[in-house]
Amino acid sequence: MNKFYLTTAIPYVNAAPHVGHALEFVQADTIKRTRILLGDEVLLLSGSDENALKNVQAAEKEGKNVQGFVDENSVLFQELAKKLNIDFDVFQKGSNPDHFKSSQKLWELCDKNGDIYKKEYSGLYCVGCEAFYELEELNENGECFEHPGKKLEEVTETNYFFKLSRYQEQLENLIENDELKITPVSRKNEVLGFLKQGLKDISISRSNTRAKNWGVPVPGDDTQRMYVWFDALNIYQSGIGFALDEKEYDKWWPADVHVIGKGIIKFHAIYWPAFLISAGLKLPKSLFVHGYFTVDGQKMSKTIGNVIDPIYLIDKYGVDGIRYYFLNEIPPTSDGDFAENKLKEIYNANLANGIGNLTARVAKLSEKVGLELPDPERKLAPEIVEKLTDYKFNEALGIIWEKVGEVDKKINQDEPWKLEGEALSEKLRGYASYIIYIGANLAPFMPETSEKIMSQFSGKVKSSDPLFPRLS
Repeated sequence: MNKFYLTTAIPYVNAAPHVGHALEFVQADTIKRTRILLGDEVLLLSGSDENALKNVQAAEKEGKNVQGFVDENSVLFQELAKKLNIDFDVFQKGSNPDHFKSSQKLWELCDKNGDIYKKEYSGLYCVGCEAFYELEELNENGECFEHPGKKLEEVTETNYFFKLSRYQEQLENLIENDELKITPVSRKNEVLGFLKQGLKDISISRSNTRAKNWGVPVPGDDTQRMYVWFDALNIYQSGIGFALDEKEYDKWWPADVHVIGKGIIKFHAIYWPAFLISAGLKLPKSLFVHGYFTVDGQKMSKTIGNVIDPIYLIDKYGVDGIRYYFLNEIPPTSDGDFAENKLKEIYNANLANGIGNLTARVAKLSEKVGLELPDPERKLAPEIVEKLTDYKFNEALGIIWEKVGEVDKKINQDEPWKLEGEALSEKLRGYASYIIYIGANLAPFMPETSEKIMSQFSGKVKSSDPLFPRLS
């Protein structure tokens, strides 16, 4: 068996998860399920980014102990995954003592290579991004593009820097030659454009005073804590045993793909490979970069008050109803708009009246004649595999729904309810072959629905409750 190691981004746990986290979790799970069906041994890792100033500030605002606060919120992300029918093989918390040990080892390796030094620094800090920015990286109002409307902090302190500038040419070559492959190509070009502006060394620590004594201690310096990106990115390694379990780490690393949002591409495509090169470690093979949710045409924001609770959606529309909407209606690599009225419309048209009605019609007629079918083959079609390996989830689902339309049209033309005996059974076996194709190929996208279809159309076919009850 080939190994396949993939990760989600490591979300901050300063608040409960929102619908954007659910989208990324579902995309990663679809990739995982695809690789399993292709015969790979797969590990999916997620975790919680806990050593951030925003977590400290959020805990203080609620009057809670920081550790208790991040523990409480990290559970919400794990519960969301379970509600979405997703099994994280590893969920690595940033406050885990093993993660501290692993991150300190990464620091020591970079330091040994002469890439870490200490100096006083003044800069503009965005707590939302947990990043320092130069003036030319900000919008016309002097604000971070990711968090407009939030004033940046002016920070002056002594901390440690990483010699990022040393790796400019090497990073350009890696990305241009797809040794670190970035999907889509537009994001690859974005990173190359950033690189061509020239790299500056970056701060990788903060003072204990500013960090409130929270986070991974810098080896050999009790006055400093690691700056969030240096330790957070290392969750991808610490979760599989870096500096902890050599055999496990060697089995899984490097990552085959990091699934991330577009807002953190710089940290994953530039900072992370530079840290790894400095430490003499292997690089991840690829990044799959998705866009953002907008809500009714506006960026999702706590300030606007349009943040959507994914648990509410799952409870109302069902887990596979939500998975279908995310994967079919939200473009995999660009921004997609969410509107609940559109979700309901799509649910009724494509799920309740589409695949749900189709399977119910064929199952009812099949039960009437006592149709019996052999156990179906649970295998992805080549045309679906081709789309999935390029992360074109919506196009793969489009192929499946073409089959739904084809068999619906065929049934209406054939009018099987007018037939009897073997003539009817022969028609039903033909319809069932379409439905088995649909069920088998839905497995990565809508696992519960796939299982129901494959079970229903195996052995003696029986009618059952609707797959997707129509919503009024």
